[in-house]
This record gives sequence, C-alpha cells and structure tokens, in this order.
Amino acid sequence: MTRRIFAGFIDYTIILSISFIYISIFGKMNDDGEYSVTGIKTVPILLFWFTYLCLIETFLNATLGNYIVKLKPVDLNTGKEINLKQSFLRHCVDIIDMFAFGIVAIIIIKNSEKSQRLGDLLAKTKVVKVQ
Repeated sequence: MTRRIFAGFIDYTIILSISFIYISIFGKMNDDGEYSVTGIKTVPILLFWFTYLCLIETFLNATLGNYIVKLKPVDLNTGKEINLKQSFLRHCVDIIDMFAFGIVAIIIIKNSEKSQRLGDLLAKTKVVKVQ
C-alpha cells in the first residue's frame, strides 16, 4: 500500500506541477487574482494528462511513479500488460480515487479482494510488484 501511495504522490505532483506552470503562463487572471484557462487552452492539459498517465503506462508498462517504486498494472485475468483502453479506464476515475488526498482509493483498496482501487475495478486490472 505504501508503494502505491508514494507512486501516486510522484505522478500527481508531476501532473499538478506541469498544469500549474502551464496555467500560470497561458492563463488569464480573474477578478479574484486567480489564473485559469478555458476553451481550447485546456486541451494541452488534457493531452499531457493522457500522455503521462495513459500512453506512458501502456507503452512503458508504468508511470514514472510506479517505475520508481517497482509497480506496474496488469490485466486482472491474464496477468499480462494492460492496453490503452484499460489504462484510460484506470485513470478516468482518478478524480474520484484521489478525492480527499487519496482516502477514497485507500478505502477501496483496503476493502477489495485483490487490492484494487476504483479505476482498477473498472478496467479489470490490478497493480503488482515488478520482479
């Protein structure tokens, strides 16, 4: 469990940092002094999210966080590498899994038979240690 928490911390620190930098550079300040992007300017953030989490996880078998802590997602039934659809499904519910600093994911992992978070349950995957 600790490895998964650390991996998630690494991955989302990278994603949030890059997003923050992008919004600081390309965003507009509102009346409250906060920066935001809207419309077409949101596309690069979504593309970065998709590339970092889904494409890298599919083609390199792990995100940077998982690679560092020696974890990788696998197909629940075959134990083989996941495909792009499974990776997308794993991460499309990250906003729920990571709610309240990951408490939702931790609760679901602790209560699922195969230590799966919501994204893993949806994608029919599980996270295993790399040998």
